[in-house]
Amino acid sequence: MTSTFCRTSLFAACSLASAIAALSVGNVHAAGFVDDAKVTLGLRNYYFNRNFLNQTQGGQGQAEGWTQSFILDARSGYTEGTVGFGLDVLGLYSVKLDGGRGTTGSQLLPVHDDGRQADDFGRTAVAAKAKISKTELKVGEWFAVLPILRADDGRSLPQTFQGAQITSNEIDGLTLYGGQFWKNSQRNDASREEMSFGGVEGDDFNFGGGEYRFNGNNTMVGVWHARLEDVYKQSYVQLTHSQPVGDWVLGANLGYVNGKEEGAAKAGDLDNKVYQGALSAKRGNNTFTVTYQKLSGDTKFMRIDGASGGTLVNDGFTNAFDAPEERSWQVRHDYNFAGLGIPGLTLMNRYTSGSNIHTGGRTDAEEWSRESELAYTIQEGTLKNLNVRWRNSNLRRDVGADLHENRLIINYPLSIL
Repeated sequence: MTSTFCRTSLFAACSLASAIAALSVGNVHAAGFVDDAKVTLGLRNYYFNRNFLNQTQGGQGQAEGWTQSFILDARSGYTEGTVGFGLDVLGLYSVKLDGGRGTTGSQLLPVHDDGRQADDFGRTAVAAKAKISKTELKVGEWFAVLPILRADDGRSLPQTFQGAQITSNEIDGLTLYGGQFWKNSQRNDASREEMSFGGVEGDDFNFGGGEYRFNGNNTMVGVWHARLEDVYKQSYVQLTHSQPVGDWVLGANLGYVNGKEEGAAKAGDLDNKVYQGALSAKRGNNTFTVTYQKLSGDTKFMRIDGASGGTLVNDGFTNAFDAPEERSWQVRHDYNFAGLGIPGLTLMNRYTSGSNIHTGGRTDAEEWSRESELAYTIQEGTLKNLNVRWRNSNLRRDVGADLHENRLIINYPLSIL
């Protein structure tokens, strides 16, 4: 797997470099392709340890892993002319530093049929792009982040999707999106699989949406619709607002999601609605946030397998509080230590509580989590921009395993071009 990846990544990177060189020498219209190109190499060291407190998970008392990852992100600019063309390449490779057969489940690495974590894995994602005026067409594979479909970047390597997308900004303040994804490479997988929900494969994932920003960009209204053909359809409406009031900045994020079965309904009858809101207040170096999230219907929140649940206001490191009929609330505090003369150091603490869960034959199950993140980014010197994060989490619930978890994540971005 390593040698195949290395050959593919090297070929992709060399192809982009050759294209830049050839265009810069032979075509004056390629100036933007070269001049606006950016290439970075991200070094990510990730340690993960999760202890199962009240029961084992598949006979295990813990899930543990440690990896070193290399993320090459090469993005060209656009050739000059009425229609500009470009190319983006992601070269992804991760190697195991520690983690055996008895500690699988960290999702840092693929797991072989014999129960062992892979020694390494990786893949290459290439996307071509074309731009006319303020409208861009992208075709290929990339790290896509949309309110209706969010690729997950919470482990060694990011999830990527293969498809096509149009993004248009022709009208001031209005961004329109539309497209289709047909393959899914999850964060701990080197392969490309069909788009699926709950292990049920659908056909293509079609989506469209728009976001309108006004009031000096302080207010945004978003409307989205998506269909995983023959599995589910989902609509999402969002309103965000930020308002300075004296020394404070008040914020709101309100949303409504409605999901149903679609077409042949391969996953059966589906029914899910989400009502949610987050209110924040920032003053100086402190930010206080409270949230409420209510699900109704017989189905948990619908999302493509492996995708992030970041659309939900109560999605966290260990849990999304997205079970059928679940009601959850959260209190959160963020502090920036720049106020104490330590720029780059931040601390986040949050507590989330969920109740009325319909699962495991119960209709009144409860759960709660407590999560903290201490992060520091070096501000200057040779290691400028190196970021270190420690995440500590506890999850307790009536149905399922109780968890205690620690993660140590070190990211170091190197600018090559």
